[in-house]
Amino acid sequence: MLSDFVSLFYPLTCVVCGNSLYRHETELCNRCYIDLPKSNFHFQQDNPLARLFYGRVAIHRAASYYLFHKSGSTQKLLHALKYKNKPEVGNVVGKWYGDELKHAPGFSDAELILPVPLHKNKLKKRGYNQSTAFAAGLSESLGIAYTAELLLRTADTSTQTKKGRFERWQNVENKFSVSNPDWLINKKVILVDDVVTTGATLEACAAELLKTQGVSVSIATIAFAQL
Repeated sequence: MLSDFVSLFYPLTCVVCGNSLYRHETELCNRCYIDLPKSNFHFQQDNPLARLFYGRVAIHRAASYYLFHKSGSTQKLLHALKYKNKPEVGNVVGKWYGDELKHAPGFSDAELILPVPLHKNKLKKRGYNQSTAFAAGLSESLGIAYTAELLLRTADTSTQTKKGRFERWQNVENKFSVSNPDWLINKKVILVDDVVTTGATLEACAAELLKTQGVSVSIATIAFAQL
């Protein structure tokens, strides 16, 4: 009853279209949930995201939940997640995607989920890591542990948004470390991020993880922005 009373004055709204949510809806209205462009990459091993890493770093499987188009619904979703203090969006999307990955090779049999880390300065400013929120949702649905304490960002790099492919790689090269490599030995890992464009950040993270014996790295992101 209290929830219903509060909603009269502070109605919950869809993070994509802004319309009021019904009681059974979470973060997105049903219409926006259905309309978001799913990639279905987890059904195909040779997909556009996986091809980004061919000849660059050995990725076992790679998939993104949605396709990203400028000014589209996925962009609005990510904007709410990153810039409107809405980590719960990442958590909910992670749960949804985890349900779809339960039977996908390279994801269902993983043993650990690792979010791409933020530097401590950026984490303090934003208050949360959107990739960790996504990782927590995936963890809950898949029943696979996650940790934000193992993969670390060692330098506060500038934003990747307006950089080209080579500049993005230079910006993140050698900027990550593993706090305890022994935890990773012979582990099947899912490396997660919010959105991937050139793959430079994920490549740099995966390269660091693969320095440990027997590690297998798969990638899952909320969205894929094809150049």
